[in-house]
Amino acid sequence: MLHHEQDPYIFKDNSEKEVERFVGIENYTTDGFNGIGGKYKTHFKDFIVKEIVENRRILDIKEDSNGTTFSKELKDRFTIFNLTKVNMDTFKAVNKISKSLKIPYKFINYSGLKDKLSISVQRISIRGNYIEKLSKLKLHDIFIRNLHPAKNPVKLGDHLGNNFTIIIRNIKNSKNLETNCQSILKFVKDFGFPNYFGLQRFGSIRPNSHIVGYFLLQNDYENAFKEYVLKTYSTEPDKSRKARNYLKRDGDLKEALKNFPTSLNYERKMIQFLIDTPGDYRGAMYTLSDDLRRLLISSFQSYIFNKMLSLRVKKGLSLFKPISGDVISILNDFEGNITSIKYIYGGSYDLYLEKALELKRASIVIPIIGKLTNLDDFPLMGSLFREIAKKEKISEAFFQSELVDENKFKGSIRAMTVKPWDLKMVDLAEDNLNKERKKIKIEFSLQKGSYATMLIREIIK
Repeated sequence: MLHHEQDPYIFKDNSEKEVERFVGIENYTTDGFNGIGGKYKTHFKDFIVKEIVENRRILDIKEDSNGTTFSKELKDRFTIFNLTKVNMDTFKAVNKISKSLKIPYKFINYSGLKDKLSISVQRISIRGNYIEKLSKLKLHDIFIRNLHPAKNPVKLGDHLGNNFTIIIRNIKNSKNLETNCQSILKFVKDFGFPNYFGLQRFGSIRPNSHIVGYFLLQNDYENAFKEYVLKTYSTEPDKSRKARNYLKRDGDLKEALKNFPTSLNYERKMIQFLIDTPGDYRGAMYTLSDDLRRLLISSFQSYIFNKMLSLRVKKGLSLFKPISGDVISILNDFEGNITSIKYIYGGSYDLYLEKALELKRASIVIPIIGKLTNLDDFPLMGSLFREIAKKEKISEAFFQSELVDENKFKGSIRAMTVKPWDLKMVDLAEDNLNKERKKIKIEFSLQKGSYATMLIREIIK
């Protein structure tokens, strides 16, 4: 259920499992195996993400080469480079670069967002010739390499996927630890795991971006502001919780500006806006970048997707075998990503569709509900959506908001399960940070848009 009242939200024990349930992540595919326990993301060095670009080439964190100079004949209009960032989200890194170069944020393009608590490398483009300026740019925890001119920019979703190297620590030692871990990895490799949108989509510390998105979709800017700035969660630090509570209690915006930690940059901007323009909650929400507002709305879409996937499992319906009314998408030959070619299972094409699924040339998909989604095109999952919509008190016309640009939120499809490729255990060793405990290092690649953390939760439980 969407929790959007203004009272503090208190998780019983602040566990990741609880927070996952709050955003609709409720099931595993590896229920037949005991999890190995342990913790991931203990340190940003334990989570390495590398973008996979054309020809399945994995970007290297240290790769560097001197690109050619800009050429009018080749119609070069963009500067492309590898951005390696350390323990920082993509928004913040791009913001720092735009401020340092004194250019608008929108001049800078990226293909996907990477985890904050990680070391990650991804491709970025900037409109114009910035090769010289970027080669001299020195920013803390940001490394710019592999500068090249290009005719076209990097576009959202350009990359094929991401490669991960992850260390799980603090694992209790047992004699069958390695065997158990390898069994789970084999199962996930063969069958895949539920393609949930992970906690990063919603916020791990304050898992409420979908609720803010819900209010934005209703053009209810005051409640969007209250959810973003005033609502407290038991998972967030005391300091920010106290600052939010003071403001909620006395409504003193100027005092709030003194109390809110500088790390709550977005909240501070909104508060300052309301000091300057009292009562304009819409304007306050528009102090957020277009990218961030879009992310909040798509978080709500992601929440609905997660709820549909979980409801399917609760009803005892298979994640791996199609059921009458399922929609099956044919996969792209080269990249293995889903395409717009789709069929409804339960008709004359069934034998071909079963064969395509068996050959890993097709995938069962769930709609990401948007402005142009026709639920009749998804007989099975559409009926599950209607069940959820009734419970969540949302209407099918929810995406008709002024904020919903048809091109951005027209609705799409997403594979119900995802299979990693090149999944392997690289190392099992003593954990140097936790006495008498083990650590495991694993490596794998995933298609773009799928979450490594959702694979890790299958192993840890």
